[in-house]
Amino acid sequence: MALTSWKTFNFFDVTEVKLPEDPSTSIAFDSNDFSSICSGSDNLFIGSNDGNVRILNQAFKVLRTFKAHDVGSITHIKQVEGTALLVTIAENLSNEPTLKVWALDQAGKKNGGPKCLSTLSIHNGRKQFPISAFAALHDLSQLAVGFGNGAVTVVRGDLIHDRGAKQRTVFESEEPITGIEFREGPNTTLYIATTGRILTLTITGKGQGQPAKNLEDTGCGVGCMTVDQETGDVIVVRDDAIYSYGATGRGPSFAYEGPKQLVSIFRNYLALVSPPKSSSPSKSSAIGRFVSGRADALFDMSTFALLDTDLKYVAHTETISSRVRVLFIEWGDIFLLTVDGKLFRYHEKSLQQKLEILFQRDLYVLAITFAQKAGVDATQRNLILRRYGDYLYRKGDYDTAMQQYLKAIDNTEPSQVIRKFLDSQRINNLIEYLEELHEHDKATVDHTTLLLNCYAKLKDTDKLETFIKSGTNFDLDTAISMCRQGGYYGQAVFLAKKNSEHDLVVDILIEDSQRYDEALDYVWRLAPDLAYPLLMKYARVLLEHCSKDATQLFIDFYTGAYRPKKDTQETAQDGAARAGPMAVQNLASFIPLPYRQVSMAPSPAAAGNQQITSQDFDSAAAEAATTAEEYDIPKPRTAFLSFADHPPEFIVFLEACLAQAEVDETDKNDMYTTLFGLYLESARSRKGVDREEWEAKAKRLIDLKDIPIESSDVLLLSHLSNFEDGTVVVREQQGLRFDIFRSYTSVNDTYGAIKALRKYGPEEPQLYPAALAYFTSSPKILEEAGSELDVVLKKIEEDGLMAPLQVIQTLSTTAVATMGMIKKYLSQTIEKEGKEISNNRRLIESYRSETEAKRKDMDDLAHKSAVFQTRRCSACGGSLDLPTVHFLCKHSFHQRCLNQPINDDDDQQELQCPQCAPANNNIRAFRRAQIESADRHEMFLDALRYSRDRFGTIGEFFGRGVMAVPSTTTTTTMTE
Repeated sequence: MALTSWKTFNFFDVTEVKLPEDPSTSIAFDSNDFSSICSGSDNLFIGSNDGNVRILNQAFKVLRTFKAHDVGSITHIKQVEGTALLVTIAENLSNEPTLKVWALDQAGKKNGGPKCLSTLSIHNGRKQFPISAFAALHDLSQLAVGFGNGAVTVVRGDLIHDRGAKQRTVFESEEPITGIEFREGPNTTLYIATTGRILTLTITGKGQGQPAKNLEDTGCGVGCMTVDQETGDVIVVRDDAIYSYGATGRGPSFAYEGPKQLVSIFRNYLALVSPPKSSSPSKSSAIGRFVSGRADALFDMSTFALLDTDLKYVAHTETISSRVRVLFIEWGDIFLLTVDGKLFRYHEKSLQQKLEILFQRDLYVLAITFAQKAGVDATQRNLILRRYGDYLYRKGDYDTAMQQYLKAIDNTEPSQVIRKFLDSQRINNLIEYLEELHEHDKATVDHTTLLLNCYAKLKDTDKLETFIKSGTNFDLDTAISMCRQGGYYGQAVFLAKKNSEHDLVVDILIEDSQRYDEALDYVWRLAPDLAYPLLMKYARVLLEHCSKDATQLFIDFYTGAYRPKKDTQETAQDGAARAGPMAVQNLASFIPLPYRQVSMAPSPAAAGNQQITSQDFDSAAAEAATTAEEYDIPKPRTAFLSFADHPPEFIVFLEACLAQAEVDETDKNDMYTTLFGLYLESARSRKGVDREEWEAKAKRLIDLKDIPIESSDVLLLSHLSNFEDGTVVVREQQGLRFDIFRSYTSVNDTYGAIKALRKYGPEEPQLYPAALAYFTSSPKILEEAGSELDVVLKKIEEDGLMAPLQVIQTLSTTAVATMGMIKKYLSQTIEKEGKEISNNRRLIESYRSETEAKRKDMDDLAHKSAVFQTRRCSACGGSLDLPTVHFLCKHSFHQRCLNQPINDDDDQQELQCPQCAPANNNIRAFRRAQIESADRHEMFLDALRYSRDRFGTIGEFFGRGVMAVPSTTTTTTMTE
């Protein structure tokens, strides 16, 4: 690559160094005394023709001067970087060159100068030729010296500790040596340059002892060879180009026409000094180039350039009015010393200054590469990219500009870029930038909104879905809101499901998509604690559009049978049948969650084709029971409001809840009352048979035992619905049978009154007198009653509910009843009472005769003696023998059969007939009870209250002595 295509810059500031006006400094840089120079360890070392070495500091003041060599001029000098070691070589054509190693940190014994560690004469086969090249390893274990006669001598040994060294001529050539450099690695290789060739020679390691290997058939001049310490490559400059040589041979080269005088490596730059072309010798005269390297042309013009061979640009180029004598690098700068004694410092500009130079020339690509190589931080690099993007935007290259903005996205204010691309013609670039913002988590709510608006404007559904599915971080609420506004409901549902926003999923399915079945199915797949709030929130809508399934969901949830639905495995045929052109919009298929609806409930026809064994069903049920999640069953009342506009579904729900085994009593009251009202409401809205069916269900409900419905609620609901049966049932349950009968008579419902009389008359006899009065209240009612009047009169007569006089008085209140109607009743009553009087009289006579007989027996026992003619024992049946016991009841017993000893002295002893004693004891107990009950007046009042024949009851208690005044004797006897 020719350097003519390289950009040239001025990245270095050039200043002429003003040397101190010090005689020692002036002598050091005197061209007549100056022979060699090197730098290192923050010092400058100058060798002189008289064998002295002067050490200068950064201010170019001489710190130290010592005599290094007594004979000869110091032609080569090297300081080992990082140490206090200094190597000097002095030449005198009458003797072999002398090499010394100095320890600058140690004092010598003779003249107070530094300590000389070792001294060595360098052999060249006793040939007096000047040293043209010198190189040394960093530990001074090996040194190489090249001579003008083409010989190379390698010195090995411990020169630092002066333990001896060996020298060997490793290369000889007819061409002068112009350069020598070491390359360290597994093998130590020596690169040798002559005026006509470039060679390599392995001096240690594998390949040692082999002849030198020819790399190039073209050599170089003195000073035109150096080594890059970072890469280990050897750099050679010739009149036509710049060459590099690595471990494998020649590397890249760069065409650079013109003679070369000096070359060096400064950081990442190649420092190159070129003499004027007019003063260069002929290319064909290699010897001339060798001689010219040492010539002195005071008035020739030289060129100095600094090249960056990696980035292919010239960092600095300058023409110097005089020939350059030497180049050295120290203190972070490059120094050039001309033959006329002038010293120039080249200081590299700061990174920012160099970047500004590139920006001024719009060389942003080079600036980016330059910054990357310099290792700038991300902020500075992004600033360059942003400026490059601005430059491209001004040129109209929007696509490339956007690429730069994308690279600099981390440190760029998004609004600065977004404002540039708001034009509709550049919407694709804007989308690209907004997408990258989301990828880097730098997007705000406004950015998400803008991106989704761009998708919607382009109607790019694919990109919208890709953005949603990409997992990029963005504001969820904003994305869902924009999808809903743009009509992308499927995408909105996908986002909500993906982020478990269950409320949003159901809201979108119901409010936007009107996909009620899918919304219900989604709720049914949630855990109980998540499903319940959604079910209550959207209950009315779901009941309106999915009444059957929604009701079943309510039943399951409120009966404790709720189990979240699970996906079922579908066949490929079923999946293909449901797939369609818009199947890609169903983003729910991308969610591996249990909320995805895979298959809908089968139709009755399809269900008939499914063959499910009982074993499969049982195993599925067992699995569902095993994985069931416990939850708190809500109160049924909480669902009442949801069913307000759906009575049929409400009835199904309540009936299912009441069918449970365990229901709280409070909940029972609420549900039964509500269900009763719903039955009546359904009956009121129907006619004919349907009405009767609903009324029958209502009646059956309140007829059940242990139904916790308040009577007041039943009466109120029955009254509002004009449901008489409900009122009747309540009065029946409360024992208000007379009120039931009266409710019929109050509305002149004769048939109802007859029905109530037949049903409740046996338990409520007072209904017959009321019925008698009602049946005879008007001719119409009497006609409607028909033969029922005779039944009532017969019942009154049989049960004695009314006296005949009372019956006549009741019938005489109206002119409806006639004597003919009651003639039979009166005749039967008179006949019956006559028979009763006759019976009573006969009974009285029997009681009187029996009483007289008892009195006569008692008198005989008291005043007459008793004769006992019984011959057998009443107990054992055997013949009586003494001792015998006779009782006045005509029973006789053996004394032994009585099982009681007879003591004649005990007058108080009383024996009882064993056969008559039980009857006598009963009589005594009965009498005792009569006497005790005489004071229990409440018993008499209760019996009188519930008696049909109150006069008979009074007579009975009178006979018991309740109303008699107790005598003093009786009282005393009972007390004793």
